[in-house]
Formats: sequence, C-alpha cells, structure tokens
Amino acid sequence: MPAIPASELRARFARGLSDLYGREVPAYQTLVEVAQEVNTEVLAEQGGAAERLGDIDRVTAERHGAIRVGTPEEMRQVARVFGAVGMYPTGFYDLRDARPRPVPVVSTAFRPVDRGELARNPFRVFTSLLTIEDRRFFDADLERRLRAFLGERRLFGDELLALADRSVADGGLSAADAERFLELAISSFALSTAPVDRAWYAELEAVSSVAADIGGVAATHINHLTPRVLDIDRLYRRMRDRGVEMIDQIQGPPRWDGPDVLLRQTSFRALAERRRFREADGSVGEGSLRVRFGEVEARGVALTPAGRDLYDAMVAEVDRESAAREVSRQRVAEAVWSRRLPGTETELAARDLAFFTFTPVRDRPSDGTAPPRELAALLEGGWVTAEPIVYEDFLPRSAAGIFSSNLTGEGRVDAERDAVTRDASWLAGVLDRTLHDPAELYAGERDASLRAVADAFGLPEVRLPAGRAA
Repeated sequence: MPAIPASELRARFARGLSDLYGREVPAYQTLVEVAQEVNTEVLAEQGGAAERLGDIDRVTAERHGAIRVGTPEEMRQVARVFGAVGMYPTGFYDLRDARPRPVPVVSTAFRPVDRGELARNPFRVFTSLLTIEDRRFFDADLERRLRAFLGERRLFGDELLALADRSVADGGLSAADAERFLELAISSFALSTAPVDRAWYAELEAVSSVAADIGGVAATHINHLTPRVLDIDRLYRRMRDRGVEMIDQIQGPPRWDGPDVLLRQTSFRALAERRRFREADGSVGEGSLRVRFGEVEARGVALTPAGRDLYDAMVAEVDRESAAREVSRQRVAEAVWSRRLPGTETELAARDLAFFTFTPVRDRPSDGTAPPRELAALLEGGWVTAEPIVYEDFLPRSAAGIFSSNLTGEGRVDAERDAVTRDASWLAGVLDRTLHDPAELYAGERDASLRAVADAFGLPEVRLPAGRAA
C-alpha cells in the first residue's frame, strides 16, 4: 500500500489550492469565513436536520474549483493530474448556446465517483475546454493563430505527469513523491506572472472574456473556488452587508418551503487584479483584468431523469411567466415550485423524481401484512426509510449564469455560421477514458439499496413507479 493514498492526496490537493487561491484572491477568504459562520448558525438552529445532506465536517471541508484549458491535449493532461487524486470526468456540459450569453466551451467535472470516496473528500473541479473550431465564435484565421499560441505553451511538466501516472497505477504515492506531486500540481494552477499581450488578449476578449482567459495567457489558473453553505440566502445577504459586491441573483432553484434539490450557486463579482501587459512596442506596463471570482453553493438531492424533465419544464414556465408579468423571477419561481414540485422528500421518492437510498425498517410493528413490492407502498407503510443522495454535479444554465455575470464584455457570436458538433462521446474520446454519466451513478447507488431491501423482505424485486424494477 502506498504511504499516501489517492484520497489523502485529494484532501491535501484541495487544501493546497484553497490556500493558494486565498492568497491570490483575499475576498475568497472572506467568503469562506462567512460560509463557516452561517454553517455554524444553521447547525445550532436546526441540529441534526442541518446535516440531512451531509455532515458538518464534510460540508465545511467541501470545495469545488474551476479551470479552463485550450486544447484536447491539455484536457488529457488535466485528466491525468486529477486521476492521480481519484477524480474522474463526470457529466458533459455544453455552454455554447447558454443564456443570457453563449460561452465557447464544453465542460466536464472531475470528481470522485464512489460514495465512500465522496465522503472522504468530495473535491470537484469544473473543467472547460475551448471550442476553437466553432465558426460561430472563431473564424479560420483566428483559429489558426489561437492554435499556434496554445501549441507553444505547456501547462504541466513531465515530472508532474510521471508522478500522476505513478499515483494512478499504485493508488497513491510514497510520502516524498506525494510532497513533490502536490508542490508541482498546486503551482500549476497559480496565476501566471508572465506579461499578457494586450492586443492579443483584447482580440480574444471581443469574442468572449472566457476565450481570452483561456487563450490569451501563458498558463491556466484557478478561475474560482467554491465553499459549500447550508443557507445560501443568508450568506448572500451577509456578504452584501460586509460590502462585498455580489452578482445580481442566486442561480438555480428558488428558495421555497419544500425539499432542496439540485444546486444553488452565487458569487461575488470578479475583482480587478493587477497584471503585467506587453504593449505593441514591446514595452511592459501595468494594468488589470477582471476574470476571477468567489463562488458559493448549496447542494440538494439529486433528481432522476423524470425529475430533471420536470425541473426543466418548471424553469421554462418561470421564464415564460417572468417575461409576461411584472413580478420578480424569485416570486414566480416560488409559485411554480409550490404548484408543481412535491413538497416532501417522501413524495419525491415515491414518484421517482429524486434519488434516494433505502433501508429496511427492521423493528416495524407487525400488522399481519406482507411487505409490498412497490416502492411507494413500502414508503407509505413504513417498511423502509429514505436517505437523500446529494447532487454532486452541476447545472449548465447555472454555470453559464455565473460565468456571464462575471464577464467584462458582451462578446460576439455569429449564429449564421456553422457550429461544430461536440457531445459526451466526443469528449470521452478526447479524454481517452470513461466519461461517467451522473444519473447512472446515482441510479446505481439507489438500485443497490433497493436490492438489499428486496433481499431483507424476501421479495423478488422492488418496483419503482410505472412498474419498473430496480
């Protein structure tokens, strides 16, 4: 066994990146402090109920980060580095048609996929790849020059990649190798001090600020880092009270009286950071860029495909009603959610709208009846208890909303030009490894628990709604 297993490497990696980002973006430290303050308050007020979706130690330690890369080769190298710490590509997100502003990237999230590993440390990194072949954003000449620029840089050195591959092969590293790996890996995501070519950056920024942040600089860097909070509305107000400028709204589902589902996110606005610029005459001067921000998230229960269909339909309904009425989007969303989404976890589970694990109730008082085969009846009769499965992933619309709220320009997109096809199969080929489907991961966990329920009660199966067997 290696001295430092991948799970411990991941925890150290997350802490190291958090320390790095805190030094580079001091407002992030304020965000972490307020998140911990709010979490302590909510735990004191609600007791064990506050830990329904994760114990306080996990919530306090939890982070997700975001980086952006420019080429498939860079994406493959990222996968090797993250694979060393037990983080695997999960989900496919296409932000090129996002509202309110298209972003010329496709993305995945590198994260643990095993429930035990998530409990040890659930670090995630949302990783975006520039789509430089998409003619709606980049013409042939700009693509050629962008490829040349990206081809001249190297994000990760040979020593780091060799250590990463060793960790993957052995499940971890020796103590000395672990220290060296973490030193190299963390420094790879530090903000570069190399001068930025002002004219080149501006040309890319006219297309998209995200494109400039990827292809206009010498290296990648942490774009944002995100703590988890138990009451995101309280945090939003408290950050504003401290004088921190927040984006206009909290992205994702509204605050309402029913179960927390999926993911809610917000951030403070990107801050002006001092950077060195190379001018047209070759001289180097000072300036600033606004590309990095501090995000915070509140996580809920994962929705099944049927639940996601309902969620998408509710979001579309909120869009229509908000456009037609002079009422705040939050109020419209609260009304739609109250009207259409079940108000209890039990009903979400019984209608197979959200993912849960199920445990047989061994000491249920006998009433002379046999346990039913249907999940809804097992829940109603008190035969099983349901534990929510935390949503570990992301929402394309919310990610785009966060990105857009922190962009410095409108950018441009020519909808008349041809889009390039990019999908999950394409990205799996780029990565040369499995691209995990989040819904399949959640379903596997739920179905394993239902098989255990069936075995405990001597049932051939447990049926989900519509007669489907788990």
